[in-house]
Amino acid sequence: MNNPKDLSQYPEKSAQDILQQVFGYDHFRLGQEAVIEQTLAGKDTLVLMPTGGGKSLCYQIPALVLPGITVVVSPLISLMKDQVDALVTSGVSATYINSSIPRENLLDIYRQLQDGKFKLLYVAPERLMQIDFINRLHSLQLSLIAVDEAHCVSHWGHDFRQDYRLLGQLKQHFPMVPVMGLTATADVATRADIQQQLNLHEPFIFQSSFDRPNIRYNLLAKYKAVDQLVQYVKSQEGSGIVYCNSRAKVDELSTKLARQGLSCAGYHAGLETEIRDKIQRDFIQDNIDIIVATVAFGMGINKSNVRFVVHFDLPRSIESYYQETGRAGRDGMPAEALLLFDEKDAARIRQWISMGENTERQDIELQKFAAMEAFADAQTCRRQVLLNYFSEYSGDHCGNCDICVDPPKRFDGTTDAQKVLSCVYRLGQNVATQYVIDVLKGKALKRIIEQQHEQISTYGIGKAQSDAYWHNLIGQVIHQGLLRIDITQNATLKLTEAARAVLKGEKAISLAVPRLALDTAKASKNDKRYYDRALFAKLKHLRKSIAEQDDVPPFVVFSDASLADMAEQLPQNSGQFLQISGVGNTKLERYGERFLTLINDYVSQPSY
Repeated sequence: MNNPKDLSQYPEKSAQDILQQVFGYDHFRLGQEAVIEQTLAGKDTLVLMPTGGGKSLCYQIPALVLPGITVVVSPLISLMKDQVDALVTSGVSATYINSSIPRENLLDIYRQLQDGKFKLLYVAPERLMQIDFINRLHSLQLSLIAVDEAHCVSHWGHDFRQDYRLLGQLKQHFPMVPVMGLTATADVATRADIQQQLNLHEPFIFQSSFDRPNIRYNLLAKYKAVDQLVQYVKSQEGSGIVYCNSRAKVDELSTKLARQGLSCAGYHAGLETEIRDKIQRDFIQDNIDIIVATVAFGMGINKSNVRFVVHFDLPRSIESYYQETGRAGRDGMPAEALLLFDEKDAARIRQWISMGENTERQDIELQKFAAMEAFADAQTCRRQVLLNYFSEYSGDHCGNCDICVDPPKRFDGTTDAQKVLSCVYRLGQNVATQYVIDVLKGKALKRIIEQQHEQISTYGIGKAQSDAYWHNLIGQVIHQGLLRIDITQNATLKLTEAARAVLKGEKAISLAVPRLALDTAKASKNDKRYYDRALFAKLKHLRKSIAEQDDVPPFVVFSDASLADMAEQLPQNSGQFLQISGVGNTKLERYGERFLTLINDYVSQPSY
């Protein structure tokens, strides 16, 4: 390996200096400083931090302290571009190489790399492992290799990618270069596999808390789900993502939301690349408020000001759910995650998984989906269930999930359960959930009359309660193992052996009073920011106009958290502006005058 001149833009600067002067933060977050110290000492590292927890600084700061170049392995083109945009805006020389770059531009980047013009190079795994690219890296002073989204290397991971498997060969090509693996989502088996697959040598391992205290976790029993979604989205402010399990559902929901006057677009792999790219950029640039998407709208979302994520359908694993909800509130500001849950959806997903050809992978996926169902069925603090899955055991209730904010009330549900079970039995265990509800409610529907089901004894015995009540109750009865859904027969309900004792009155059943809406009035105990909302709105408008001029996402200029800090602290001069979280020397120089002028004009108004 050649050793060209020292490439450092920041000679003799410490990690603390760079944190403050380049990135604009006074203090390291928990674990960042230890990881950086170990990396600078030449050790391999494995970093487990939640999305928004500050993983990127763990390699970006060493990249600016070390003399050579840092290569960052990143899975998606859009993610690379956004991260490079953010670095360049902060005054850092960074670039990326991927399939979107024309050949003449690529050759220019290669020349600049040889001349030592860059401190960070982002590259996809399939490009990195090409032998000619490896040879190019041998001609550079390579100081660090960072593998982002490292769970993709593991067969046990929820997002396994074959291209990542080759990254274990990096240690053979560059045995003296430290390797850092970073992930936000990895259970115990996946963590061990990451170490093995990347050939990390006695790595320093830092595992942060997986907790994202600013996210409120909510769940609603799925009933008239489109209406639930529209009502929820209209109650929210700012950007949001709605995840679905099919392209058809994406198209349907995005159309229905648009008809309600909401600023939204659908995103899935069936769209042309140019259309997908435009939709994603419009969302990143705050030109679209809501994206309805399949999981194809994935790891490339480096947008810090997403305020809510809705799962219209049940994810297949806790890891997927955690990662997707983690796209909300990356700026640390309050955010929400809503899951719409239906036992029928769960039964379908189990069937799909069971039809897989790879038996070993099938078993893994069934285990992971069982954990996801347990989370959805929980009647205790959801954050506890989530953290326990990642072996982070907590005895405290979080105060910021639907269970904690509006605890479920229990009642003796034996009589209602008997009504449901008896109705299913008298209907020949041959109908789906809605038909049972229609009979319980005593509806004079044509299909009921034709089957003479208005004559059975359970017809109309549940008319005092709403459809949504019985839908929720049937879900609970299924969860308690008294009913099962037979997907092979059009999702019909069948009694289990356990139902016999309940029907005979030999066993009592405790149920939760169905929750048919969220209590949105109660504030999170973690929302302790008191800032001027009118000024915050004006700062957002200024940020948007600057972002459009510079052709970068608004959050690259400043995060919502930085704007909220400005609206709270009301800085009057450059020194005070530098004290705002996320303001470094470069951003002060580029944007300080315009933001300070706006703040001073606002404060000087007579009505202030």
